[in-house]
Amino acid sequence: MIIYIDGKFYPEEKAKISVFDHGLLYGDGVFEGIRAYAGRVFKLDEHLSRLEDSAKAILLKLPWSRAEIRSAVLETCRRNKMKSGYLRLVVTRGKGYLGLSPDRCKKPTIIIIATKLELYPAKYYRNGLTVVTGATWRQSPAALDPGIKSLNYLNNILAKIEGQLAGAQEVILLNPQGLVSECSGDNIFFIRDGVLITPKLSSGALNGITRATVLELAREAGWIAREDDVRRYDLFTCEEMFLTGTGAEIVPVVEVDGRMIGTGKPGKRTAELMHLYHQLVTTTGTKIPR
Repeated sequence: MIIYIDGKFYPEEKAKISVFDHGLLYGDGVFEGIRAYAGRVFKLDEHLSRLEDSAKAILLKLPWSRAEIRSAVLETCRRNKMKSGYLRLVVTRGKGYLGLSPDRCKKPTIIIIATKLELYPAKYYRNGLTVVTGATWRQSPAALDPGIKSLNYLNNILAKIEGQLAGAQEVILLNPQGLVSECSGDNIFFIRDGVLITPKLSSGALNGITRATVLELAREAGWIAREDDVRRYDLFTCEEMFLTGTGAEIVPVVEVDGRMIGTGKPGKRTAELMHLYHQLVTTTGTKIPR
């Protein structure tokens, strides 16, 4: 594996950053998870736009243009001979000192990793996931806005641990008002009375690239699709449910907190969306140079 760090490429065993990097010490940085399919990087500019917005929100000035970052991403793919796989693009505040203030971090650090990712084994795409609701709340937007895709993922990790201890593949986070926000690493969708629904961004959900893509695909297919306030009751009584994310893509859910969803098997409309999504990601995107 060849890793990109600050304009240079290193073999995995030699790819290193400073122990004083604020990304390591304090989770001070932003990132994007990006996918490549069939020699193309899917929605690359959308990911780079979100990276820029996240950086701006935490007053992290990117010293590289979007074109420079795009070129670095594609070159990392090329050097790793990647046709299909997962990319992790990370920008940290950079090397500083043992103090919270970022004023001594003079230059951000940029890291690009190109590798393979299997977030869920194939059987879960065939048979569906079991999910539970966690006791860990989604942190309030007043504390850390979910629009910022930051390196601070401890809230999500604590929730993920709860799910694992309960024997579930994913865990639902509620916001402080008791509304459904998202899962530890994925956005939530469900179908009720033929309508496709996902929690509003104001609930604390991440503005996922895959989330937006699924809403667009559904509307193009003639579905009614909307964002709304979502209660656990809505999930318990829905006809179909699935999760979305760059790593997860679209993965069906068949059980929530012991309640069977629909027939207990992945639904037909979920399967239809999975097919439409697969068609899209394998035929569009930014070409990886040979």
